[in-house]
Amino acid sequence: MSTTILREGGALTGRTVAILMETDYVEPEIDYYRLRFAEEGARVDFLTRLWGQDRITFTGHEHQLPFTVDGDLEQVDDERLRGYDALIVPSGMVSDRLRYAETPDGVAPAVDLLRRAFAEPTVLKGIICHGLWLVAPIPEVVRDRALTCHNNLVADARNMGARYVDQDVVVSGDLVTARSADHCHLFARTVIDLLAARTADRTARWWRSSVRTTGVRDGR
Repeated sequence: MSTTILREGGALTGRTVAILMETDYVEPEIDYYRLRFAEEGARVDFLTRLWGQDRITFTGHEHQLPFTVDGDLEQVDDERLRGYDALIVPSGMVSDRLRYAETPDGVAPAVDLLRRAFAEPTVLKGIICHGLWLVAPIPEVVRDRALTCHNNLVADARNMGARYVDQDVVVSGDLVTARSADHCHLFARTVIDLLAARTADRTARWWRSSVRTTGVRDGR
């Protein structure tokens, strides 16, 4: 992974975005986030389950490109979690791999992290495409909430009790969802606009923003 230089004075200067990672990630999507958020001045932390290792190198879905991650999601306690401005669950097979638990009734560390993130209204949650798989063990966090996802997961979303919306991007309070990796640019633009529009007071909850996106807002 090449060095990423943050742009000074960008709209997201001082902000930090966490992105979950595993093998079979979508290379253009992850590269876009890495460069686009840095272009706005945000630091990006890539997190995964390291299984006791210092780092793991994953391979992409299409071109098997390597991507090394040294951020351990199991080390993200509540205090560190509150330090993130956004937590993103990307597309591809990332979420399916990260939701693995050692026992049938166990809770994967990545699922627990996402559950705790939903309990923190100051953290913007971003879920795109098949990223919704990571929500399956904790459906209560999206129950009665508007969202979008890949066409293959529409039934899953409805079984979780969510309100599926046929849009490319949907904003529901502190949750941003997008249809597929092909819409990662719209997804990232929405995350950037929402973070940039926030008050400097990070303890403030998300509000009915005037930021325009291709999607809906329910104000929740």
